[in-house]
Amino acid sequence: MARYYLPKEMRYSSLKERRQFYRQEFRISKVDDWFKWIIGKIAFAVIIGRHTHIYPAKYKEDASTSIIIDEYASLEEVKNLIIEFLPESAYYDRNIYGSGNKITGQELAFDLDPENITCPIHGSLAEKMKMGQGLGFCELELQLVKEQALSLYEYLEKNFSVMRVVYSGRGYHIHVFDDYAYRMTRKERRQFAKRVKAKGFPIDEWVTAGDMRLIRLPYSLHGLVSRIAMPLDFGELKSFDPIKDERCVPKFLRA
Repeated sequence: MARYYLPKEMRYSSLKERRQFYRQEFRISKVDDWFKWIIGKIAFAVIIGRHTHIYPAKYKEDASTSIIIDEYASLEEVKNLIIEFLPESAYYDRNIYGSGNKITGQELAFDLDPENITCPIHGSLAEKMKMGQGLGFCELELQLVKEQALSLYEYLEKNFSVMRVVYSGRGYHIHVFDDYAYRMTRKERRQFAKRVKAKGFPIDEWVTAGDMRLIRLPYSLHGLVSRIAMPLDFGELKSFDPIKDERCVPKFLRA
């Protein structure tokens, strides 16, 4: 199977490199700090090798499956499970669960990925998919999606006051932590997603609408591009360069 085209210095992570990252660089304390906004127990998930086709042999049958991690005693145990699976991607569930696992709300998020940008070189998403490059992207698309994230954040400031930006490894996620955003109904989320899309922002509507509840875990490794998902201050986003910024470049690429 052909690999996705990626910006220079970005590439798939090997199993050895994933293990090295999660053993030596992945900081549970930072993950714990991220969840200070959230009340209740968090469910996590991993995908071992759906897109890279790199996975431990013993998990071949589950390589493309979303494996849910919702029974654990501590975040350290979650880390150990991630090291066991060595996934290409790690996520958390945005749903908020009350007693009896009843869903009481959901974190609102906006997902901007570079493949959704129409590139003057590689074309539209439909054209990329015809070439088997639905997740491929170039440096220009990476720059253009950052500009979209900047504009979207400023647009969202008219409606929300507590937001954080995360470089996801490929594109950008904008997380909303306003109390009332958690209480938005599915209908309200869909309507808001359509409004944002109509403004020209290339978001994945199903993420904002709540149909896709998983989102990439901050500080985890994106194994498709060998980059660390990194929370950013909005003020630094304009000058942020995910190709060179050492905060999101794992040590195995800096050796």
